Amino acid sequence: MPKYYEDKEEDGRACGGVREDLRQCLLESPCVLQENKSPKQCLREGHCRSLQMTFFACKRSMLDARTRFRGRKGY
Repeated sequence: MPKYYEDKEEDGRACGGVREDLRQCLLESPCVLQENKSPKQCLREGHCRSLQMTFFACKRSMLDARTRFRGRKGY
């Protein structure tokens, strides 16, 4: 279950839940903790790839006119 739902404040921004989970995944990854790299570098190396793709799909769905009927992607 995503950590977003466990005792966190509601983020009013679009794709806020996915954004928060991606941020937490990057900050808790061994790339950041053990190798002392920045989260941006770890994201480029491919860490937390599934959350990155979900976040991209959510942001892309905001520009799609069909979202009026289907709703935004993500959670």
